[in-house]
Amino acid sequence: MGRVRSRGTWFRRIVLSLAVVYFLVPLVSLADFSVRFPLTGKVDGAAWVALFGGGQNDKLNLLTEGLGNSLVMAAMAVVISLGLLLPTMVLVRLRLPRLSKVVEFVCLLPLTIPAVVLVVGLAPVYLVISTKVLDSNTIWLAFAYVILCLPYVYRALDSGLRAIDLRTLSETARSFGASWPTVLFRVLVPNLRSALVSSVFMTLAVVLGEFTFARMLARTNLQTALFEINLSDGQIAAAVSLVVLGGTIVLLVTLDLVVALRERRVHSRAGIA
Repeated sequence: MGRVRSRGTWFRRIVLSLAVVYFLVPLVSLADFSVRFPLTGKVDGAAWVALFGGGQNDKLNLLTEGLGNSLVMAAMAVVISLGLLLPTMVLVRLRLPRLSKVVEFVCLLPLTIPAVVLVVGLAPVYLVISTKVLDSNTIWLAFAYVILCLPYVYRALDSGLRAIDLRTLSETARSFGASWPTVLFRVLVPNLRSALVSSVFMTLAVVLGEFTFARMLARTNLQTALFEINLSDGQIAAAVSLVVLGGTIVLLVTLDLVVALRERRVHSRAGIA
């Protein structure tokens, strides 16, 4: 048994080390490119100085606009996708189980359709939105991003709902006189915290990394801003990409730590009770 455990420990360490190398090497290479001229090999931090020293106002403004639009669209996509899927999936599992396969098919369908095809189909819709309904503001791309995020949000929520006794929890709460909104927000949501956080992570990753929709519909988001900056200065684009990657990692780790801390507090209170 001791040898088996030792082998398992070493195997996990090797896999973890390979994963760390796999993720760190591109980041180190990106950082090196941002400070080293490709032709001469001279090390110079001009790109970082230009980015944070106020020497490239136009590029910095473009980056700020793109990042702001992406963050707003990510928040909108999270709210819309969860607001649509969570009540629908709960209703289907409790009252309409025969429709579960239909809902699954509809939610997973965007995985089978290329993004370019989706853009071609959505372009007339956004033409009407821009001219007759709302305006040409980039943040309305959030509705299209909801479609892209549906498969990932669905899978995260589906795993969370499978892990709990949904029918028992809802019927017990209803027997005590709780309304359906109370059942959803005060009974089910706390038990689905991990699934909700996973869906938020997936949505953030998809929206912050999306390029095709924004580029083909002539909107400005984070990736199109990086593309425009890269056309004039690749080193500044590399520095910005490194900052964005680092900020995204910090954000996701912070959210994960906050959720883990809350779960520990809940478990500790339950143990005391």
